[in-house]
Amino acid sequence: MSFHPKTISIIPIIGIPEIKPGDDLVRLVTEAAFKQDISITNGDLVVFAQKIISKAEGRVVKLSDVSPSPFAVQIASELNKDPQFVEVILGETKRIVKMDRKLDRGMLIVESKQGIICANAGIDASNVSGGEMVTLLPIDPDESAKKLAEGFKEKLGVEVLVIITDTVGRPWREGLTEIAIGCWGMKPLKDYRGHSDSKGYKLSATLLAVADEIAGAAGLVMGKNDSVPVVIVRGYTYEPGGVGARELIRKPEDDLFR
Repeated sequence: MSFHPKTISIIPIIGIPEIKPGDDLVRLVTEAAFKQDISITNGDLVVFAQKIISKAEGRVVKLSDVSPSPFAVQIASELNKDPQFVEVILGETKRIVKMDRKLDRGMLIVESKQGIICANAGIDASNVSGGEMVTLLPIDPDESAKKLAEGFKEKLGVEVLVIITDTVGRPWREGLTEIAIGCWGMKPLKDYRGHSDSKGYKLSATLLAVADEIAGAAGLVMGKNDSVPVVIVRGYTYEPGGVGARELIRKPEDDLFR
């Protein structure tokens, strides 16, 4: 018997306009997909870049409106960063994990209020009004994903899954990649513990971060300069349920590096 691996399609949705606070993302995505002759169907996984979620939810700050605290000014001086930018970072931070100045590049690694450990609390100036404005992470990315899934159900009558991604660096490895910061409709982890592999070996530690893998795959067609903030992933066999991407955040008591 021959084995035919399942095919997964990654479909970029193009033509989505610049997003403004209050915009209906479900409507805009549906209209853009229609223009491409793409139907959004049951079981599709709709992947959103964090940036457009934040813009639609009004999570945008004008740096010139920010008054930096003395602490922000001190850190900015040490790290060669803009004090107003640092003040915004501190406002979105639970704790500072690491500060360091490498060459001319100040590094500020924090745990964001969402529990995500990343550079600059996920605050980003790219593709936002030439750097005068910055976007903050959604207040609750899992809730944002849930509302989008409910929106597609209401508008199109289809059950879709939603993942919200962000671009992060990783310890010990060069380069940036996409991860899932919000998820709804599927378990973000696939647990193989207790199962046996093809050779009969019993697996004891295999827990795959499938939502992150999907985010990374979607990032291949999103690009940084391609203006593709939404992707449909079709054909992936998922496990329904879960409580969101928060499951991907390791508990402090299990984290060897805290």
